[in-house]
Amino acid sequence: MSEYEDKMPNLFNGLIELPWWGYVLATLAMTHVTIAGVTIFLHRSQAHRALDLHPAVGHFFRFWLWLTTGMVTRAWVAIHRKHHARCETPEDPHSPQVLGLKKVLLEGSELYRAEAANQETLDRFGHGTPNDWIENRLYTAHSGLGIKLMFLIDVLLFGPIGITIWAVQMLWIPLFAAGVINGVGHYWGYRNFTCEDASTNILPWGILIGGEELHNNHHAYGSSAKLSNRWYEFDIGWTYIRAMELLGLARVNRVAPRVRWGEIKHFCDVDLLNAIITHRYDVLTRFTRSVRGAVAQELDGLRDGLPDAPLVRRWLNLDQKALKPSEQAELSSLLARSDRLKTIYQMRQDLAALWGRSTASSEQLVRQLQEWCQKAEASGIEALSQFSVRLRRYA
Repeated sequence: MSEYEDKMPNLFNGLIELPWWGYVLATLAMTHVTIAGVTIFLHRSQAHRALDLHPAVGHFFRFWLWLTTGMVTRAWVAIHRKHHARCETPEDPHSPQVLGLKKVLLEGSELYRAEAANQETLDRFGHGTPNDWIENRLYTAHSGLGIKLMFLIDVLLFGPIGITIWAVQMLWIPLFAAGVINGVGHYWGYRNFTCEDASTNILPWGILIGGEELHNNHHAYGSSAKLSNRWYEFDIGWTYIRAMELLGLARVNRVAPRVRWGEIKHFCDVDLLNAIITHRYDVLTRFTRSVRGAVAQELDGLRDGLPDAPLVRRWLNLDQKALKPSEQAELSSLLARSDRLKTIYQMRQDLAALWGRSTASSEQLVRQLQEWCQKAEASGIEALSQFSVRLRRYA
C-alpha cells in the first residue's frame, strides 16, 4: 500500500481521531464556549453594560457566535432589552406567561427570528452594539455563512461524526437559551426576589447554561455582572469574568448590592428610604416571608368557597394591575371576607408604591415611609409589626 493510500482512511475519519467519550467532551467544550459567549458577551456586556471586555475578547466572542449560532449582536441585544422592558406583557417577545410554556420551550428560536425581523425593535432597543466594517459587511450581512463554515470545520476535524457534533452545536442555543431560559426561567423554579415579573432561578448552580439558570436574580438586578446572590449559588460565568478581570481582559462595572443592616431607626430618613428602594425586591421578598404564617392562618379559616391556596398566595404577592379581571374579582371577594388579609394585601401595595411614585419628593416619600411603619406596627398583626422593625434596619 502506498503512503498516499495509507493516509486516506485517516483523512476520511477527520484530522482528529478520538475515543467516543473524546467526541462527547469536544462537543460539550465547544457548546460551552458558545454559552459563555452568549452570557458574557451578548447578555452581560452588550445588553446590560455590566462589564466591558477587551476588544480582542469581544471580537473572539462575536466571531465564535457567528460560527455557532448565526445570531446578530444588535438583534439579540434589542430583543433581550425589549423582553426586560415589556416583561410578561403581550409585547414581550417570549413570555411563557402570555404565550404558554410549550410555545416558548419548543419554538423559542422561531419567536426570536420573528422579533429579529421587527425593525422597530432593532431601532428602539439595539443601540450601542458593534457597528464596524466586519459587523456590517460579514457578521450581519452574511449571518448564515458562519454556521455553514462551522459545518465544514466539524467534518474536516472529526469526519462523519462531525455532522452530529455540528447538529448538537446548532441545537444548543435554541434549546437551552431560547427554550429553557426564556421558557422555564419564567415558569418554574425558586425565587430569591419578588420581582414584578415571573422570573425564576431554575437551579442554584449555573453551570450548563453559563449562569443563566439564576434568572430571577438577574431580573432583580439586571445590570449586575454577577448572577449568583446567595451563598449556596454558583455562577460559572462570573468565574470566567473574574479570571478575565485578573488578566486585564475585562472590567466589571456593576454587581448587585449586598444587603447591609444597621441600628433600628425610630424616625425614617432619606438614607433609610434610599436603602429600601435599592433593595426593593429583597424588601418585598422578606415581606412575603414575614406574613406567610399569618396568611396561611387566615386561609385555613376561609376554606369554604376558597380558590386554590397557592393561587391565592400568588395573587396576594402581585400588584393588582398584574392580575386578570377575573382574578381581581375573586381576590376582592376573598379580601371582603377577611380584614386581616385585606390589611396585609393593602400594606404590601402601599409598600411597593413607595418606589413607584416618581413625582413625589424625597421628603414626601420619607413621610410616607414613616406613616407606613407606624400603620404596620399599630395594625394588631404581629407579622407586620415585626417586619416594620426589620425594615427600619436597612442600611
